[in-house]
Amino acid sequence: MDFIIYVSDYIMPFIFFYIIGLGLLTKTSIYDEFIKGAKDGFNVVLNILPTLIGLMLGVGILRASGALDLLSKLLEPITHLLHFPSELLPVTLVKMFSSSAATGLLLDIFKEHGPDSYLGRLASILLSSTETIFYTMAVYFMAAGVKRTRYTLAGALVATLVSAITSVIITNLVF
Repeated sequence: MDFIIYVSDYIMPFIFFYIIGLGLLTKTSIYDEFIKGAKDGFNVVLNILPTLIGLMLGVGILRASGALDLLSKLLEPITHLLHFPSELLPVTLVKMFSSSAATGLLLDIFKEHGPDSYLGRLASILLSSTETIFYTMAVYFMAAGVKRTRYTLAGALVATLVSAITSVIITNLVF
């Protein structure tokens, strides 16, 4: 364990000096390359900003309107059969779009049920094991100019389903 702590303390300075040393050895203008990369990164941010705003706005509308709570009540018979708490359905759905909005819902669960409750622990494991599918696809595919996503969405949705099932199993086994 001490080795991991030692490595984590020194990995960033090592990488920093490695890049500088490699740049000096190859006679590359490190500062110019840094500025060029920063400009490219800024252009990527400008290109994906409308998509990000749209995603955040959509999630905010769903959350504020109560549509997520209505959906969880409608799907409660199905989630009950699957031994999945219907209270966590909004968190699971929102996580596919926005991690920060899902964290807000997680904090609401913590306030209502407590972080050490079954729902608090399950929600924590669930959020840790799932991905922001639509956010990631929108940002990275738009930045890379990908038009045809093929099986990415289907694979990501299956992975999220498997993560949710596994989260329930792990929470039941460990806690």
